[in-house]
Amino acid sequence: MLALIRILLLAGFIVLTTVAGLLLCLVRPFHRENVGVVSAWYGKASKLLGVTVEIRRHPAVTTAMPCVFLANHQNNYDLFTISGALIPGTVTIGKKSLKWIPFFGQLYWFLGNILIDRNNKSKAVGTMQGAVERISRDQLSVWVFPEGTRSRGRGLLPFKTGAFHIAQQAQVGIVPICMSSTSSQIKLNRWNNGKVIIEFLPPLSPAELHAPVRELASRVREMMADKIAQLDSELRSDYTAQTTTVTG
Repeated sequence: MLALIRILLLAGFIVLTTVAGLLLCLVRPFHRENVGVVSAWYGKASKLLGVTVEIRRHPAVTTAMPCVFLANHQNNYDLFTISGALIPGTVTIGKKSLKWIPFFGQLYWFLGNILIDRNNKSKAVGTMQGAVERISRDQLSVWVFPEGTRSRGRGLLPFKTGAFHIAQQAQVGIVPICMSSTSSQIKLNRWNNGKVIIEFLPPLSPAELHAPVRELASRVREMMADKIAQLDSELRSDYTAQTTTVTG
């Protein structure tokens, strides 16, 4: 019953926010702050999932903008968890196929996000060059899921190199964003689904990015994998301590 109620509430929430977002875009289409506004709305829906989200930002992050944000991508619940961490003045890069999802896809495009056709290499390269131009011209940051797809409990997948090319060409830094694992944590039939931690790591300056992109991608991936493991360990320790307190 709880799962059904949550599904209905989330469906209603998506409809309302999509309509409100489209109205916002009619007033100011492709505005630089649109994505930040709507992402904040979606982030609030974590409460409907029974999840508490803690966001930790290194103090140097905002001064490092514009930059390229790199975040791990786990499952469909990311829309209601990690979305709330997006900083205004940031747009995301997503698959072109998102555009064809009724209403949500049109909103995603109309907000000013960047759509990339991964099946067409020449168009993908052109899109990435467009991202470089937007960073330089509009002082926008871009948010990328470097795994290229949802990991679905398989751990942090290998990184694609597009985001690293963008950072190098735009001569901006990279900010890794790590979210604790949620693949087996969120159950729609469970009232309390615990805590999720999202941590912004210290920015990597443009001077630190002068390396072959595959080497750079491997280094950043290892850094993020270590942090995600730390966050998962922290949450397990907290859960164990709480359980011991209750049973004691």
